[in-house]
Amino acid sequence: MTVGALDVSLPWFRAVRRVVWSCQLALVAWAWLGLGIRLQVAWLLALVAAGFCAELLAWRWQRTRVSENRILGLMVLDTLLHTGVFALSGGPFNPFTALYLVNVVLAALVLTRARQWTLLAVTLAAFAALFLVDEVAPAAWQLPNHAELMRLHLGGMWVAFVVAAGFIVSFVQRLLSALSAREAQLTEARRLSAQHEKLAALTTLAAGAAHELATPLGTIAVASAEMARALEKAQVPAGVKEDVALVREQVQRCRVILQGMSARSGALAGEAVTSFAVTAWLDDALEGLRDTGRVRTSGDLSTEVRGPRLALAQALRNLVKNALEASQDDVMVEVTNGAGRLRVSVADRGEGLSAPVAARLGEPFFTTKPVGKGMGLGVFLTRTLAEQLGGSLTFESSPGRGTRASLELPREVTA
Repeated sequence: MTVGALDVSLPWFRAVRRVVWSCQLALVAWAWLGLGIRLQVAWLLALVAAGFCAELLAWRWQRTRVSENRILGLMVLDTLLHTGVFALSGGPFNPFTALYLVNVVLAALVLTRARQWTLLAVTLAAFAALFLVDEVAPAAWQLPNHAELMRLHLGGMWVAFVVAAGFIVSFVQRLLSALSAREAQLTEARRLSAQHEKLAALTTLAAGAAHELATPLGTIAVASAEMARALEKAQVPAGVKEDVALVREQVQRCRVILQGMSARSGALAGEAVTSFAVTAWLDDALEGLRDTGRVRTSGDLSTEVRGPRLALAQALRNLVKNALEASQDDVMVEVTNGAGRLRVSVADRGEGLSAPVAARLGEPFFTTKPVGKGMGLGVFLTRTLAEQLGGSLTFESSPGRGTRASLELPREVTA
């Protein structure tokens, strides 16, 4: 158990302690006033007060740092104080001895195994000592007689059962909640790991494709250039020259596609983190896109964004490009800033997406565009980058009402 985990558990531990000592106080009041049993009230109230005063230690630790040894020490102190209360209010006949189990269960949740066994040993010894109270107690204590003990025992069994059952339900619910949260973390970690593996595979594919195709494309480019120069001196139909020019144009297009694949598939992953204006981010994202006159920006454009600039520009460019292609109307880009998060929303007025299609957005190689218009990587890589930076990418869409993509990033990106 790490110190950070103890810091999280300490508020709950303090709350449980307050409930337990409240139960002890209620026990003393009920036995003394309700059942009329002779008790050493002054000593009992002093022990209960000591239990509440120990709360100051836990409060102080919560404001600084806490260690397992301190938690164990406080639990041992509670066990000894409880033993004193039980010894003066019925000994082993006191049904509230079930409260011993509270600290034992708490230790099992927040302490390491060795400390759990240490507390259990102390608790068992303390409980066993209650059976010796009648033999070692001085006569001045005036402990309850047998008839009074039976009244206390029978009357308190139901109350003790209710208290113990309440604690058990609370412990089980907390444990189940912790397990559910842990399972959700593991599921998210597996999903991110799978995405990173896919991204690594895409990077390898893109790098390999660029390497393998660079040489033949270069050869074709050189050969077509030589052919074009030779045709300038020869008497050939104009259509032949146009075909050669088309070949050169398509070779250049192939080079651009390969460069884009390489950049989008992870070549920017090692880029340095810097701070830059949101307006600069938007300018970078719109560079090279068509119909940027249809893009309308609004919101907090005076703030700054922190992260890998080129990668973030490519990520936002993917969203704006998709929105421009989805509709002939204006595309709205809105920037909001608050609670340590920066959100950029890109909304179009296109046909929108059905729920099953929207659920698949972000899957690699899944695209709603016609064949040859997209590879289905833009949204996947944008989402992967956002999650690597501690952010997220979400979509809101419905048929006939357009689509809104929201890219959210933390203001403080450290890696």
